[in-house]
Amino acid sequence: MSSQRAGGADAPPCAPPDFGPRAPRLKFPSRSCDTHAHILGPAARYAYSPARVYTPPDCLLPDYLTMLDTLGVERAVLVQPSVYGTDNSAMLDAMNAAGGRLRGVAVVAEDVSGAKLRKLDAAGVRGVRVNIVDVKDRKPGTLPMDSLRPLARRIAPLGWHMEFLMHADEFPDLDRTFAGFPVDIVLGHLGYLNIGQTAGAPGFQALLRLMKSGKAWVKLTGPYRISRAPLPYPDTVPFAKALVEANRERVIWGTDWPHVMLKGVMPNDGELADVLADWVPDAALREQVLVKNPAALYGF
Repeated sequence: MSSQRAGGADAPPCAPPDFGPRAPRLKFPSRSCDTHAHILGPAARYAYSPARVYTPPDCLLPDYLTMLDTLGVERAVLVQPSVYGTDNSAMLDAMNAAGGRLRGVAVVAEDVSGAKLRKLDAAGVRGVRVNIVDVKDRKPGTLPMDSLRPLARRIAPLGWHMEFLMHADEFPDLDRTFAGFPVDIVLGHLGYLNIGQTAGAPGFQALLRLMKSGKAWVKLTGPYRISRAPLPYPDTVPFAKALVEANRERVIWGTDWPHVMLKGVMPNDGELADVLADWVPDAALREQVLVKNPAALYGF
């Protein structure tokens, strides 16, 4: 952990994804969307932040599009990774090169100009990301609400949302915290509970209440980040089913490619995609999760 906290040149390398994706058994419906992925590199062109907590290998747009095509997924959302800080250049260039196939979630400074926000919107950005986990001086159970609310008010006219990388179980008052927030919020990794938590955790229950109110969306992503089990991560099924039951119109899916900072066995993306069938067995409901919900959130 000490090397991670050091950041910059001392940030440890992370493993690459499996660059030979296999076709999943699951057939994805037309216009399916992967709502969570990162483009990383080339490192020689896009400099990493000195404050980063990991150092990734190059994971480039052609590799990502090959993976999507293998899965049968037509649309996708790139999320700004922490290693680039507020420099969204790599993400924006990839979005532009993909010719309208991709949307984005950016990281911006608190004092970002209105002109910059409008430019990002025109490029296909549909939200801002706030990362309170992969930071050097993490303070569990705290959120900088005094700075988040003004930013949320500024992005609200654009129809954007605010995406959080946070552990829901660390926030038992999550529903009250965001009850009057100016924009919808999005959480990744099924709420990103700390390993060992259950669906009865107060923070997860608060997230479910926030979903029922229509204020929160949750991504079915990164099961290896909350599971002690190997693929297909059966201990994540209760979380997924509870999220879908809370509000089927606020659940979306993503690959979490290229699976940065994964400490365990790297999954093949075809096998990982098949986990969705365990989470959402009903085909009509999967279409809602894969097509209708992301189209509404990201404006496809």
